[in-house]
Amino acid sequence: MNGIFFALLGASIATALAGIGSAKGVGGAAQASMGVLSEDSSMFGKMLVLTLLPGTQGLYGFIVGFLVLVNCGVLGGDIPTLAQGLAYFGASLAIGLGGLFSGIAQGKAAVSGIAMSAKDDRNFSKAMVSVTLVEIYALLAFIVSLLVVITVPALKI
Repeated sequence: MNGIFFALLGASIATALAGIGSAKGVGGAAQASMGVLSEDSSMFGKMLVLTLLPGTQGLYGFIVGFLVLVNCGVLGGDIPTLAQGLAYFGASLAIGLGGLFSGIAQGKAAVSGIAMSAKDDRNFSKAMVSVTLVEIYALLAFIVSLLVVITVPALKI
């Protein structure tokens, strides 16, 4: 028995869950931005940055999912053993869940930052710092997932 099922399931989970987190985060921030822009269109650049930040989690999930596909025999590489497939699955869970929850949380932080910036444009840098702090946790999940995915083919398990 090989591990292709678990590898493919992991790639799907990484992409789907992180994408859901980003979609929720960006969607909420976009709604808040549209309200601000209806009053002051000169804030477009700043609102765009705050709206886009929760989208990075989906990108991280996509990268991990793509690398799993490259390594597990779908887009290259060798068919994984059962243990390797489970390792891909575990690696994918890290960014899938990390991206899901941090994308939603970052979207909420972005909505608050958008509201704060709308009241006083000088607060934009403070909003950016707060929204970026949430990104750290998405990056940690991404790095762990990435390190495991690139290590799995060398593992003799």
